[in-house]
Amino acid sequence: MRRITASLAILLATAACTTATSEPVVSTAIPEPMVSPILSGPEALDTLTYAEPQKARVTHVALDLGLDFAAQRVGGSATLSLLVQPGEETLVLDSNGLQIASITDASGRALPYEIGENVEKGGKGAPLTVALNGARTIRIDYTAPADAAALQWLTPEQTSGKVHPFLFSQGQAILNRTWIPTQDSPGIRQTWEARITAPKPLDVVMSGVRQGEPEDLGDGRRAFRFMMDKPVPPYLIALAAGDIDFKAIGPRTGVWAEPSVLPRAYAEVADTEEMVEAAEELYGEYRWGRYDMIVLPPAFPYGGMENPVMTFLTPTFIAGDRSNNGLVAHELAHSWSGNLVTNAVWGDSWLNEGVTTYFENRIVEAVYGKKRAEQEAALMYANIVETLGEVGEDAPGTALSTEGEYELGSAIAYDKGAFFLRTVERIVGRERFDAWLQQWFDNHAFQPATSELFLEDMMENLVASEAEAERLALREWIFEPGLPANVAKPDPAAFAEVDAAVDRYADRGMMPSAWSSWTAAEQIRFLDNLPAELSHDQLAALDSALGLSATGNNEILFLWLEMALENRYDPAVPQAEQFLATVGRAKFVRPLFGVLWNEGDWGRPIATRIYAKTRDSYHSVTRAGVDRVMSASD
Repeated sequence: MRRITASLAILLATAACTTATSEPVVSTAIPEPMVSPILSGPEALDTLTYAEPQKARVTHVALDLGLDFAAQRVGGSATLSLLVQPGEETLVLDSNGLQIASITDASGRALPYEIGENVEKGGKGAPLTVALNGARTIRIDYTAPADAAALQWLTPEQTSGKVHPFLFSQGQAILNRTWIPTQDSPGIRQTWEARITAPKPLDVVMSGVRQGEPEDLGDGRRAFRFMMDKPVPPYLIALAAGDIDFKAIGPRTGVWAEPSVLPRAYAEVADTEEMVEAAEELYGEYRWGRYDMIVLPPAFPYGGMENPVMTFLTPTFIAGDRSNNGLVAHELAHSWSGNLVTNAVWGDSWLNEGVTTYFENRIVEAVYGKKRAEQEAALMYANIVETLGEVGEDAPGTALSTEGEYELGSAIAYDKGAFFLRTVERIVGRERFDAWLQQWFDNHAFQPATSELFLEDMMENLVASEAEAERLALREWIFEPGLPANVAKPDPAAFAEVDAAVDRYADRGMMPSAWSSWTAAEQIRFLDNLPAELSHDQLAALDSALGLSATGNNEILFLWLEMALENRYDPAVPQAEQFLATVGRAKFVRPLFGVLWNEGDWGRPIATRIYAKTRDSYHSVTRAGVDRVMSASD
């Protein structure tokens, strides 16, 4: 990720969705299921799950669910295949708000179960404990709650087409327990399959390979089937349903989006097949078959989510010039780092995100050239430095491996993690480093990992001598806060022209004459480094000269709005309100509300008024972040 039993009868309009004839090839083959190992060391103990996988674990999930858009509920059954140690007869699952109707074994015999005490903090939910009585396959009939944190139900008005409703899920980190009863931990990988019914004319996609064509059920609904035959962490089970069309990019790549969005989405991601080829050239075979994407409505809370075979993307990355599609490179890179080899616990998120961010930059270099890659790396480094300046070099959360989830945004898990690998590459040489990283992916494919395991592998398979180990400072990078002295800093020449323009503006108020020819990274660098305090006249002049409020790049627009609101620039308020009413991406929404809230008697009434209108339109992930901001005291 770059930067959570009702009646199923429903009546909708019968107008058909138009689906392109070049849809992805479907699969009906069901290979022998894989079972991944479980790590047993104390460093792999996931405190965010109730599961006891060493005793009894889920190896496969078969979902049979119906989507009820009228009630905004998902309901049906989950059939779980289990691996149980001799003498154990109790299975513990994760559940958060699930309404259980019954639990039975393969013959239909009822099994006793108990839902324990709910822990609201962090969304941990409650343990669902099942007495197996010899069962090794169980069926759970259930309904997800109407407010399931993983699911966002959109009204037609919240979509581009304005005719049909939309649904999408977001499972990372522990939200899928709100709609799927399983062991919701990244260290307990599972294969899965699904049958999903939805009202016509909606299409359904999932993070698994579609099996055959949709089945018309004759009651105004269709059934869609999916299969993921490779064991994945449960947070990667994902679903989207709406009026969506498909357009192929290459033989194994394509993009889904609402019909009115699809042409722009396709144009933005048209380099994807080339990216897949570049990634394979770097670190080996792409092992998931297809790489498709869906561009979701703007309520999606993240830039992207690396769901296997179906990356979920925000439309806010569409700029018209592919300047933001490092996002696509990032989610693609997760097909190796994160999806193929996964952090066993969320405190080691850098194993997913830092490795992926490094890999992303290598893909960008291969496809778009070294200059763009160096500029994007320099922006990452600035993000690290800024964060360390705010929280302190010794803040415990600035270590890569932490005791819990990351709370410092992307600067540590993503950017410090990437600069760790960048530093190792610089010291040992790219050829040696690339060979080591590919063997890491190969030797740990479809398995969980920990920071300790990563360090051990580097020492055994990469480090050539004790002297080199000392130069690398591996343990310091992973387990200690701050930024080690050996960091491979970005080339200062990457932004030499831009930094000079910043100085000229600060000294003499000179506008950059080359603005229109600058890359998006260069424009971001300039805006990021302007003086914090600007007069209203200066802001008006910047907007007039650079066209900031009219930009088609949401990254630039966000920086403009943030800068304007920090300086209480009233002309920017209507645009900020319109932006916050249409975009749900937490990266943009949370900081803008934070700026308004921090501006006291000027900003708080504005934030309160806007949030009263927009809160219900945000995904639970975005709402939770803004709620924290809006409840902060002085």
